[in-house]
Amino acid sequence: MTDDDAALMAEIRGGSDRAFNVLIDRHQQAVRAFLHRLLGDSADADDIAQETFLAAWTHARSYRGKAAVRTWLCGIAWRKAKGAQRSWARRRTRDTVHAAEAAPADVEGAPIEDRLAVKRALMALPLDQRAAVTLCLVCGFSHAEAAEIIGAPLGTVKSHVTRGRARLLDALGAGT
Repeated sequence: MTDDDAALMAEIRGGSDRAFNVLIDRHQQAVRAFLHRLLGDSADADDIAQETFLAAWTHARSYRGKAAVRTWLCGIAWRKAKGAQRSWARRRTRDTVHAAEAAPADVEGAPIEDRLAVKRALMALPLDQRAAVTLCLVCGFSHAEAAEIIGAPLGTVKSHVTRGRARLLDALGAGT
């Protein structure tokens, strides 16, 4: 698969629309799944995924082949998501909308399905920790691949995963 991806990247650098479409078909589901779990919103994930592939097309020459193409794409997605998160935070501050107002008050104490509880617990993690947990525990990336994607030291990613998992278990009442 990496040989195929390397050949596709060479064609993309040469301007091949066909190769780029194959690359999108091959990797968009993984990128979108990572972003959806990271951001918690399908529409935002789709928007950032689109920006990710646009950046991949625009900056195809920056791919050096040191990492798998999927890892490179998830790294772009991570940086795009992080930038979007900062932008969204600034917008919320400007508009004086607080995160507590985003969820209806009657949902807090109501029983909900396990998937929603996991999603809410995941969204409560700090962004860096959420990214490490999502990449390693949900998307199946190794700690080393996650470190490359996030641009953090390997030990930091391992700590994020360990602490994030503990916080998730505690939030879900399974940590005891």
